[in-house]
Amino acid sequence: MHIPDNYLSPSTCAVMGTAMIPVWAMAVRKVKKEIPKEKMPLLGIGAAFSFLLMMFNVPIPGGTTAHAIGATLLAVLLGPWPAAISITIALLIQALLFGDGGILAFGANCFNMAFVAPFVGYFVYKFIKERVSAGKGEYFGIAAGSYIGINMAALCAAIEFGVQPLFFKNAAGLPLYSPYPLSVSIPAMMISHLAVAGVVEAIFTVAIYAFIKRVSPGMVYEGAKQRIKPVYAIIFALICLSPLGLLAAGTAWGEWGLEDIKNVVTGGKSLGFIPEGIKNGFNFNGLFPDYAIKGVPDIAGYILSALAGAAILIIIFKIVSAFKKGKPANI
Repeated sequence: MHIPDNYLSPSTCAVMGTAMIPVWAMAVRKVKKEIPKEKMPLLGIGAAFSFLLMMFNVPIPGGTTAHAIGATLLAVLLGPWPAAISITIALLIQALLFGDGGILAFGANCFNMAFVAPFVGYFVYKFIKERVSAGKGEYFGIAAGSYIGINMAALCAAIEFGVQPLFFKNAAGLPLYSPYPLSVSIPAMMISHLAVAGVVEAIFTVAIYAFIKRVSPGMVYEGAKQRIKPVYAIIFALICLSPLGLLAAGTAWGEWGLEDIKNVVTGGKSLGFIPEGIKNGFNFNGLFPDYAIKGVPDIAGYILSALAGAAILIIIFKIVSAFKKGKPANI
């Protein structure tokens, strides 16, 4: 679901980035007002969870892949506004360091994964929890919220892809950016997420939430005991298991490389060309593209990338916490 650069027109990217400005502004205000200094590092832990879950690619029938986001998990644990900040920073680190998601498309990726997914997931969770008996309602709400949240994010991405050939064509009538119309992009994105990615998101979310609730109830209930070491243990386990994401062969739909797109087969036919906007557009290479480190075996590189990304995110929010007024953080 990480949209690369040049698959959306610059004007589309500008619109999506502009749409995120009030979301980021409100999220920052909410976090400043509602998150005490001692809990600020929890946003880094949440960002690390999201970053790592997005590294676990799962195979999709047809040869593509997809991944979880952890958006509803963060929204339930932290609140939807803090979740938006955590996922935004995770996406920024992915784009800058690992080339996962475009720089120009950053606003669009944040709109889908840092805004739509956590907010939809959270409100579905709240709606169900308030109407179903305590224990069952909580977990059913989390499962349903995470499933619906990621699928709504996928639908938004599909629409962003699908409107490109409607509005942006060259003189010969060929698409300049994403070449697939809504009739292709929506089924391609939604079938994979409805059938596989949504289920994976729900399983990850419920499992991690249940574990955190048991070992560190203070992250769920106000005033309860908060134990962070077991939570760090989950993060460490995810880092060690991250190479499982390498087992999924293929590329996620819409995340093709420059030379891959002309060979993408849709409806039994390959595209056969590279759209001009993709071929001649903005180019940015992360320091460690595709979570690979030059001269290091793929598995080791993936683990080191996971470790570096998670550590950077945790450190960023600890630094932010140090500058926030209030009691010093002890997490």
